[in-house]
Amino acid sequence: MPLSMFFKDARNVFKKDELGIEIAQIALPAALALAADPVASLIDTAFIGHIGPTELAAVGVAIAIFNQVSKVAIFPLVSITTSFVAEEDTKERLHIEAQKDENGDKWFPVSKEKDVEMEELLPQSDSTSKSSFTDTSFGKMADLDNKRRYIPSASSALVIGSILGILQTLFLIFAAKPILNYMGVKSDSPMLMPAQKYLTLRSLGAPAVLLSLAMQGIFRGFKDTKTPLYATVVGDASNIILDRLFIFDFRMGISGAAIAHVISQYLISLILLWRLMSQVDLLPPSIKDLKFERFLKNGLLLLVRVIAVTFCVTLAASLAARHGATSMAAFQVCLQIWLATSLLADGLAVAGQAILASAFARADYEKAMSTASRVLQLGLAMGLVLSVVLVTGLQFASRLFTEDAGVLHLISVGIPFVAVTQPINALAFVFDGINYGASDFAYSAYSMVLVAVVSIACLCALSSTYGFIGIWIALTIYMTLRTFAGFLRIGAGMGPWGFLNN
Repeated sequence: MPLSMFFKDARNVFKKDELGIEIAQIALPAALALAADPVASLIDTAFIGHIGPTELAAVGVAIAIFNQVSKVAIFPLVSITTSFVAEEDTKERLHIEAQKDENGDKWFPVSKEKDVEMEELLPQSDSTSKSSFTDTSFGKMADLDNKRRYIPSASSALVIGSILGILQTLFLIFAAKPILNYMGVKSDSPMLMPAQKYLTLRSLGAPAVLLSLAMQGIFRGFKDTKTPLYATVVGDASNIILDRLFIFDFRMGISGAAIAHVISQYLISLILLWRLMSQVDLLPPSIKDLKFERFLKNGLLLLVRVIAVTFCVTLAASLAARHGATSMAAFQVCLQIWLATSLLADGLAVAGQAILASAFARADYEKAMSTASRVLQLGLAMGLVLSVVLVTGLQFASRLFTEDAGVLHLISVGIPFVAVTQPINALAFVFDGINYGASDFAYSAYSMVLVAVVSIACLCALSSTYGFIGIWIALTIYMTLRTFAGFLRIGAGMGPWGFLNN
């Protein structure tokens, strides 16, 4: 039965077998790369905080705007790219392996197969003519290890990422002031000028941000998360060094902070592009090969999903703010911890997505079932460990964020929800990766919209009745419904998981 898949080889969940090692090699670097940016942002904030409180507040608003606008474009692009690249890379390898079996250690491009057949029709005695035909028709044949692969989705992702990056830059430059006004930074606010300056300069790095993340999606599709990790660490390290240089030595203030960040993002993009060009032929034979229609169709589905997720979390923050500054401060601390712990689960989700996309492309359903079972079991185990750590540690760690007695009291109220929901959160994020690996984008979008509708109703009702506690009860319901949606799809053997019923 499909339900039995969740318990498949549960005793081997931590076993260092081939699958366990493959998951670890993808998940750990991915989690570290995801954690690198928040750490660099904290250091960034520390530098800016020494300029002045007004500048710190202004930059905080500008970064929030930049991140929200970027998230709308980044998440669908990266998720789709990973699945499509993994699928196409697997099919390319299968074709090359078949050619090697037929022709020895050499491979022939698909488009040259007819030339191979034509060569075989030449007289065997005419070795000179045959050699000449081979040289003119095929050029040099390379071994698989030295071959630059042609992955149409990789080229498509770079084109789409570049276009979206340029559009984001133009949008933020020309709409910076109206957006800041909407965010509460009015014309008479001392934060307006520094926030507008920082946002305008930071927006120049948008093409690099989207390009680098598109390339991270490509490398994830190749099951290579180490290259993005190295590039991210180098870029973030340069950002920290340039922050110190531009802000204090050159006395450029928040302009220096923005320029340092932009330079670091272009550095990350150049490193990834250099590595990618050595592995992939990025120039498509024609525009038709870019498959934009496939990207746009599934991208719009995930865009709907991102909007639904973002709206739920934003509404929760808005409702907390209506209960006063103390409630909002406590909610913000609890929410950041709640979200930060999801980085580890995201690493597992990336591993599950890449391996599953490859398994489905090979029609290797046994591998797909084993991978889904293992990452879900690992996610549950990790969530349980995080629950114990947070329950025991947050009571003491909360004083690192504030000394206000009222805020500390509300944080202590929120801690049980933050801790107890960790297993649910981990499973929800891993289910997302599994759905993307199966290219089940439509179900991910529609189920999330339904979850959001129910969750929004719960947030409004419980917040007005139970206040701060009500918000966290509603968020717990929200994550539980997300997990149940993933559980239902696989447990009932629906969609791409129909093979489980056989």
